[in-house]
Order: sequence, then structure tokens, then C-alpha cells
Amino acid sequence: MDTSEGSITIELWNDIAPKTVENFTQLAFGGKEWTNPRTGEKETGAFYDGLVFHRTVRNFMIHSGCPIGNGTGNPGYSFDDETFDTTNSRTITGYISNPETANHLYKQLILPYLRKTHTPNKDIVTIVEACKKNKSITPLMKYPVEYYLKKTGRTEPFKEQGILKATVEYGTICMANTGPDTNGSQFFIVTKKEGCKWLNGKNTVFGKVIKGMSTVNKIQNAQTNMGYTPIKQITIKKIVLIAKPNK
Repeated sequence: MDTSEGSITIELWNDIAPKTVENFTQLAFGGKEWTNPRTGEKETGAFYDGLVFHRTVRNFMIHSGCPIGNGTGNPGYSFDDETFDTTNSRTITGYISNPETANHLYKQLILPYLRKTHTPNKDIVTIVEACKKNKSITPLMKYPVEYYLKKTGRTEPFKEQGILKATVEYGTICMANTGPDTNGSQFFIVTKKEGCKWLNGKNTVFGKVIKGMSTVNKIQNAQTNMGYTPIKQITIKKIVLIAKPNK
């Protein structure tokens, strides 16, 4: 990643987050269709070229990938998280027996459904409103999992959370989002030496900086305004793919 402050070499973890890596590389090098939020037109060019680091917070992260440049833009689509491995996870069926499972159902099934659906099922809306009114997740426990699968139109089984694939550590590159399964184009690189444990499971980790953390630190230390936007514009000039040689 060639930036206006220097270069950053990132190892992408295709084995951990294949959909995320594919999305990132296809946007970076062109070929993947995205919607320009400024014009509403479909484009397939190199998405990241010329974009700014619109938010840099010392001892936390540097943030880029917004096509508008203020953190509100996206490529016109969203895709699912790749935070947990559910390969060997138990399928959840029947009535929900504890608040932890109910909370998992809300975050991973109901919340993404509400965000993606313009006219959500009225029964789901009523239950969610009851949760908010009671300040409790227990209203969800009134019905079995199959009820929610049918109401949301989900065809695949709902599983336990699974095993965390990767932690949000110093130097990792992660997808930025606005909640579960809202990934698009925005990403951040972690600059906190201790990592960000509170983000584990909330943001997909898809790689790590292997060279150029000095550039990352230079970007994080840039002078910013009150909204953490660099006063001097810092841009991504170009992203180049260096394929790993065959062994």
C-alpha cells in the first residue's frame, strides 16, 4: 500500500477471511463492481486509489476506505463478517434457554435482518420493541429459534457463536463496520500495542502489517482536528499485489 506518507506491506489472511480478502483485493485492483456514492454510477476501477485516511487516533488505529472521505461512504453493498469459525458449532434449535444465547440470536440474526430489510416482519419489530421497552433480551426467549428463522426468511441453520478466528492486535488490518454483517470497503489498521480486545469478534481481521509500521505510526501521529481527521490530507496512492511464490 503506497501512501503519501510512505509504503505499508500487508500480509492478507485468505485462510482466515477468504470473502474479506477477495473483496479487498478486487476493489483494490479493479474488476469488482461498486457504486460511486457521489454520482450513483456503477464503476469497476481501482477503488482505493486516491482515498484518504479520514480518521487517525493515536494509540488506537488509522482508518480509510471511505469513498466520500468522511467515514459515511460505502461501495453500495455489504457482506457478512468472518469473525468466528462455526464449522464444528452446535446448531441451536427449540426454545432459547438463556440470555446469552438470546443475545447471540439478536446480534447475529435479528439485527442484520433489520438492517438489510426495508419492510421487516411486524412480529419481529414488536419483539424488538418489547426488548427495548423492558431493557432486557428476555422477550426473545418467548419463541423457539425456528420461529425467528421463518420470520426472517433464513434458510440455513442457526449455530452457536463458534471459535474466534483472529484477535484484533497491533498491526492487524480489520474491516470497519456499523454492526454485524455490514462490511463494505472501510478498514482500519491497529496501532495500539496491547491490541483492542473489546473489538474481538466484532470486526473481521483479515491480515497484518509485516513491513512499514513506521509509516502507519507516522500516519497515526498526524495532526488532526477535533474529529480526528488529519489536517494535512493523507492518501492511498496505490495498492499493489505481491503474490507469494509457490513452494
